[in-house]
This record gives sequence, structure tokens and C-alpha cells, in this order.
Amino acid sequence: MPRKPRGAKRSHGSGSTSRNVPTVLITGAGRGLGYEYAQQYAADGWKVIGTVRDPKAKAALTKLGAEAHIADVTDRKAIAKLAAGLKGVPIDVLICNAGIYGPRGMSLGKLDYAAWEEVLRVNLLGPAAVAEALLGNVAASEKKIIVMMSSRLGSIAEMRGGDYFYASSKAALNAVGRAFSAALAGRGITVVSLSPGWVRTDMGGKRAPLAPETSVEGLRKVIAGLTPGKSGSFMSYDGSAIPW
Repeated sequence: MPRKPRGAKRSHGSGSTSRNVPTVLITGAGRGLGYEYAQQYAADGWKVIGTVRDPKAKAALTKLGAEAHIADVTDRKAIAKLAAGLKGVPIDVLICNAGIYGPRGMSLGKLDYAAWEEVLRVNLLGPAAVAEALLGNVAASEKKIIVMMSSRLGSIAEMRGGDYFYASSKAALNAVGRAFSAALAGRGITVVSLSPGWVRTDMGGKRAPLAPETSVEGLRKVIAGLTPGKSGSFMSYDGSAIPW
């Protein structure tokens, strides 16, 4: 069945109340996959909360009917402020999406370690900090799902030369997701690492074979089918398992 036009909210029925509407929080929701997630969930009638880094992105997100917050995931004070502002708000699905690729074309002998540290701060420590800060919100929800947006490049089994910064950050993020899944099993929280595939975004480039719409539709289908038994998994947007 084709998805409703963007911005068109699906009816939840005459007996629906605001308490029945699921909530998704997406970091890095101002562009790329994050914005596509926001559009699709908003079109399906979800309450959407998104973090962005600048006012222009906040305005675009607000136009979707989303609740937008300016917060850099590397800023611990900003994350603490976000968590304080959302105290008591159940978050059914937390999507830790904010990320950067870092400088390209790095080769051994010419590695920029300052840039590498920045990639790790954004792609690894940022998601960990956001998830930790919002654990209570996720635990208070019905669905109780945390998604770490990873990449197939983070698979150690499939890792190739190059991509040192990005690949290592995603491999480390997978380890954090796996560790969180074990630690949070007793609270009924499902934690997974998901790869969007190679997508035509600013990061993926114009040669990427996947449209953002296709990738996110697949990712949302995977998220909708998650069960506690799948916690700790590493999967692609099409639901297939990716080797660690």
C-alpha cells in the first residue's frame, strides 16, 4: 500500500486519544535520513521530536508538526537540558541518528587524529550520551526501542581498507549497542544497530543507489517488527542480518 502524502496524517480512529499516539525522538533530524525519518513518522501520525543544530533546520522540522530542539549530541549540557525538558515524556522509539563521516581520502601516514577524535565524539559518544540520558523516557513507553544508526562499514567481518574514521566509529557504536542491549534487557528495552544502506544523502553522495525514502521505509518496517528477542542485533534496512 503506498504511503500517504507527506504531511498528511493518518487517522487513528474515533476512539484515539493523545495517549495512544506513539512518540519517536530522532537526533540529527534536520537533514538526510533524520529528516526523512521525521517526515515519514509525522505522515503516519506519530508524535515526532527531533534534535537539530541550527535554527534553520529547526524551522524546517517544525513545519512538519514536529517538536524541534536545538542540541548538539557532543554537548553534554545540551543533552542534559534536553532530557530535563522531556522529563516524564514516554519515548517509544529513540533513533540515535546524528553522525558525520569526517575527512575522506585518509591514508596511513597522513591520518588526522584530531578529526578522528571528532568523528568518535559525534558517532560514538554522542549516541551513548543521548541514550543514557533518555533511558527513563524509553522505559516509560509502550514500545521501548533504541536504534543506533550504524553502517555496514562498521562490520569488522566485512571491513575494507580506508574509511578508518567512520568505520571505526560505527564498529565501536555497534559494541555500545550490544552492551546496552544486555544491560537493559531486564527493563524490557530493545536495542539494535541498523544500517541504512548506501543512500543518496549529503553523506552518501549522488552515486548511491538508494533513495532516502526507500531506505527509511525499510528501516521503519524493521523497527516496527522488532521484538525483545531481536535486541542486540545488527541488521540492514531490508531486515537481513549483518555480520559483526
